[in-house]
Amino acid sequence: MNDQIIVGIGEALWDILPEGKKIGGAPANFAYHVSQFGLESYAVSAVGDDALGRELLENFQQKQLQCHLETVPYPTGTVQVEIDQAGIPQYDIKENVAWDNIPFTPELEALAHRTRALCFGSLAQRNVVSRETINRFIDAMPQAEDNLIIFDVNLRQGFFNKEMLDQSMQRCNVLKINDEELVTISRMLGYPGTDLQSKCWILLGRYNLKMLILTCGVNGSYIFTSGNMSFLTTPRVEVADTVGAGDSFTAAFTSSILKGLPVAEAHRKAVEVSAFVCTQNGAMPTLPASLLS
Repeated sequence: MNDQIIVGIGEALWDILPEGKKIGGAPANFAYHVSQFGLESYAVSAVGDDALGRELLENFQQKQLQCHLETVPYPTGTVQVEIDQAGIPQYDIKENVAWDNIPFTPELEALAHRTRALCFGSLAQRNVVSRETINRFIDAMPQAEDNLIIFDVNLRQGFFNKEMLDQSMQRCNVLKINDEELVTISRMLGYPGTDLQSKCWILLGRYNLKMLILTCGVNGSYIFTSGNMSFLTTPRVEVADTVGAGDSFTAAFTSSILKGLPVAEAHRKAVEVSAFVCTQNGAMPTLPASLLS
């Protein structure tokens, strides 16, 4: 039995983009890109008993993405995405949908027992049902020293609060955050005056993290570990849109770390992959072989 499973848990939905609809949701994006690196991954979420839910399942099957998607009596999630002139997405996320109500089933518990790395976010915790399922999944994971529990912050439309963010950072051992989210969270936690790097060192120590990943868009990215920091500039590329770029960064970094690469090499791979994703439309492009070696 494979005990190297990597799971993305949370929202699975349709991004309704100007050019049409595309599958979205950070956990599915993350799991899909992990699978491209040859690791066994699952997207865990819920869909409705509706046409959008069935189409989402079919799409995952076409992408050969393994998933654990419960059908629940709520509509499949949708997000209206408008892209501004800089290529930055603006989101209108529909509420009380299927992924707000992911049930914790015996099958999901069995998957947790075999999970080596988990990525979860803040958005999927806006409703108590999915929030409790995520926490029960973490509780059911093996207590191995080298397991990765990645909290990928995604502050959207006020669907977050200080208590949930604090609890999530206590439960993870890897924190992924962008510069705007770092400013917001630092203000909530009571240290707004320090520079970005100082805030990261504070969070790393306060929550006893293995790693903190800070992405700053065109201004580069950082990986903080105990006593060390890696910084890389962001490649200049022709941006189609930035949807899913952060998820591909997390997936490439996680896959590289699990394969035994040093942090600096894993960081470089993550930067290259996310830059490529920015040149493509939508969150789940096929990565070229040159990026997967």
